[in-house]
Amino acid sequence: MPIRDSIQVDAPRTTARICRALTEQIDRSLLPPGSRLPAERKLSELFATTRITLREALGQLEAQGLIYREKQRGWFVAPPRILYDPLKRTHFEAMVREQGREPGTEVLSAELIPASAAICEMLTLPALSSVIQIRRARSIDARAVLYVEHYLNPAYFPGILDFDLRQSLTGLYASEYGIRYGRVQFAMVPSVLHRQAAAPLKVAEGTPALHITRVNCDQHGRLIDCDLEYWRHDAIRVCVDVPDRTDL
Repeated sequence: MPIRDSIQVDAPRTTARICRALTEQIDRSLLPPGSRLPAERKLSELFATTRITLREALGQLEAQGLIYREKQRGWFVAPPRILYDPLKRTHFEAMVREQGREPGTEVLSAELIPASAAICEMLTLPALSSVIQIRRARSIDARAVLYVEHYLNPAYFPGILDFDLRQSLTGLYASEYGIRYGRVQFAMVPSVLHRQAAAPLKVAEGTPALHITRVNCDQHGRLIDCDLEYWRHDAIRVCVDVPDRTDL
């Protein structure tokens, strides 16, 4: 059998061997969360394989959420996923801190823009309306994991662009506008990161993501804003605690 054919036959076994070896190292905390893996060249030499086979193994581990890649920085061991309960009324910072982690927020842009047709429909705004758009990247333990676009009906939030928008919008709504969240429409679908979302999360465009859309009413039933969230697929685990319903 030619050498090239032999390599192709052995590649799946080598890929599985690399996955097992790295998974064992991660499970036994020899490669702790957040640690950087050796460069691909060194890993290729360690496992006596080609870069193509190595990348196949790394891609499989990335799909499982065990490792992640940052552009121009390399491969890292993924930290534990944050638990996300859509039925729980809490904001990002509180959710992260409750789980013993450190949240962070970067404001990418904040401005009054023409509302797209989709946003007009979500917020039941007339055609050619303006809307406040706030784009933020949110991090857990200094790792960027969430890109979010907030769209606010400007009628309810005059002057909000003058505030420090790194803070919780939930808290800002309550303290400055007397607005609290009421009913929420929630949708979640697997997706990929578009260019605007991928760049602040330091990953390639097309990276798998969890796309969450929330359309929010206030305590008076008024549609006030909507959020378009793009989570790194390896950063979140959705867990829903459904209360006992004896009337069903």
